[in-house]
Amino acid sequence: MLHRFADPLRELLAAKCGVPSAEIRLEQPRDESLGDLSFPCFVIAKARKAPPPAVAAELAKVLAVEFEALGATVVATGPYLNFRIERKALAREVFAAVAADGARYGGSNEGAGKTIVIDFSSPNIAKPMHVGHVRSTIIGAALIRLHRALGYRAVGINHIGDWGAQFGGLVVAIRRWRNEVGVERDPVRGLLELYQRSKHAVETDETFRAEAVAAYQELESGKEGEVRDLWRWVTEVSLAAFDRTYARLGIRHDFVRGESFYEPHLQPTLERVIASGVTEVSQGALVVRLETIDKGLKETPCLLRQSNGTTLYATRDLAALFHRWEEFAFERCLYVVGGEQKLHFRQLKAVLTRMGQDWQKRVEHVDFGLLLGKDKKKLASRTGEVLILDELIDEVVDEARRIIREKNPALADQEAVAEAVGVGAIVFNDLKRERIRDVVFDRAEILSFEGDTGPYVQYTYARLGAIERKAAERGEGTASPDLAVLENAGPILMRMARFPEVVRAAAAHCEPAELSTFSIGLCREVSSWLSDNRVLGEAPAVSAARLRLVHHARVVIANGMELLGLAHPSEM
Repeated sequence: MLHRFADPLRELLAAKCGVPSAEIRLEQPRDESLGDLSFPCFVIAKARKAPPPAVAAELAKVLAVEFEALGATVVATGPYLNFRIERKALAREVFAAVAADGARYGGSNEGAGKTIVIDFSSPNIAKPMHVGHVRSTIIGAALIRLHRALGYRAVGINHIGDWGAQFGGLVVAIRRWRNEVGVERDPVRGLLELYQRSKHAVETDETFRAEAVAAYQELESGKEGEVRDLWRWVTEVSLAAFDRTYARLGIRHDFVRGESFYEPHLQPTLERVIASGVTEVSQGALVVRLETIDKGLKETPCLLRQSNGTTLYATRDLAALFHRWEEFAFERCLYVVGGEQKLHFRQLKAVLTRMGQDWQKRVEHVDFGLLLGKDKKKLASRTGEVLILDELIDEVVDEARRIIREKNPALADQEAVAEAVGVGAIVFNDLKRERIRDVVFDRAEILSFEGDTGPYVQYTYARLGAIERKAAERGEGTASPDLAVLENAGPILMRMARFPEVVRAAAAHCEPAELSTFSIGLCREVSSWLSDNRVLGEAPAVSAARLRLVHHARVVIANGMELLGLAHPSEM
């Protein structure tokens, strides 16, 4: 939206200085106190063979009146021209833009006709979702919302881990021990215990291991019978449990396609890779050597088929990639997977490169760090075991409920607000840092109503809503606003104006932290401004102008929360 001011400034500079407008690059000053837009005069100084500070001083003096006519004042600071947009004009433009787009403000249609495929969450069946899945789930869902806001067709795929040799062991464990663990009474926890017992048995019991291998080979053969029936039942109960967790997080996928979905595509995929001439047989296994593409992969060729004829995760991922490219012809295919899988994705892209698939450049590994406890170790339950995601959510929501009862015992619908605040705290805590960084999980910190937290953003939104409700009750805000009184609201107005660019950048960089940082900054600016500017009970034109700022800031905060995945309760 700032182009409404920046473009005329750029054209004026270009016309007066005899430089193509494409070379006039306006930027944001590092120090906001210097201005709203800045132009480094080096390109003009080079053309004139003059010192950049002297050129800046001359241009500021000569063009001051014309800049003022465009709604901006200019000051030369060293080699820079720093422009400050007149606040009344800025407020008028910002309010008009936010009012015109409403809940769509910040978005665009730049992605119209283009498809983004996003693979995220991807838990394994036979186990409850644990905290290790939360980062992929939250980051991936945010990327879906960001790209959709920009007009892309964003396709979210949950690539469930429902295939592999481990299911042979699970089938044998179900046969032997299902009655011992009460798997019918609590299928998910029962299956988790059976899965853990099967892993131990495979390592220590030769008979069990042989039976597990035979079961997996039968599963891969496509034969209908007990093995397939058990596998389908495990998948069904697991997906039902996953859906309950996703519902709490406000997340849904467009497609739930497990590794088994690509089973019919495995042999065609192998034939396709073999036909490209890049495979070889090593000790009975089918491999692709990759050192000609990536010297770092010399010792780690991509293994596509084991000597016993069974496929591997890389085979299934290649099958999925080919299928997705043929189905969606994607602009980008994003894999939201932890940083520990970097080698896997390097191998996949290297195989595609060896095969001459130019679209491999559109395949991106969106990696991220770990979720850690306060002790900087992997987050675990109180007993030291892997912490189930629903248990983590329950703990945080319980604490949010306690805080709400303490701070606002008369609040209506406390249960819904506690759920919104607890889930919002988890989501925002994940998204407030660059994704490649580890996330430290401190319940007390993430639930604080102050600082860089989800509850702080939610509280600011609710606070602005309360001001608007009181104004409506008093009949205030109906007068013609005097936007000149918003002279000291420049930081808020500039942040609101830059919101569309923040959304665009966060999507392009696959970095929701850029949006969460923006949201915290806007909330801080609004809170600081409110402490110095009374909104209600002022002269009608003053209250009307300040109420408009409150309303439109609230819309922008809400839009940011929506994109991040935070509920926005009207009262807290």
